[in-house]
Amino acid sequence: MKNVLWFLLGVIGGFVVAHLVNKDPRGHELLAEVDARIGEFTDRMSDAYREQEARFAGVVDAAKNAASDVAGAAGDALSAAQDAASDVIASATGSATQARQTAPTAAEKLND
Repeated sequence: MKNVLWFLLGVIGGFVVAHLVNKDPRGHELLAEVDARIGEFTDRMSDAYREQEARFAGVVDAAKNAASDVAGAAGDALSAAQDAASDVIASATGSATQARQTAPTAAEKLND
């Protein structure tokens, strides 16, 4: 509680001193210069933040595009694998059908 009281007294004292300094023309100029420097600093920080944000946005967009390309390639590969599997199944089914049709003929020839 004692620390909070000292903090509040310091803040109030700072406002009183700033008010008294602002009444004097030289103090007013000093506070205006400090305010201008603070404004310049915040402008620079804002510009740097926006620049960094734009860089990150570019990296994120590039990563999204790369992921989309990989997903497209994976989809194409999956489609090709499904087509190949269908071809193998059709070929195997055709061979099995042919074997069933020729089996009785082969059995008859063996019996003769």
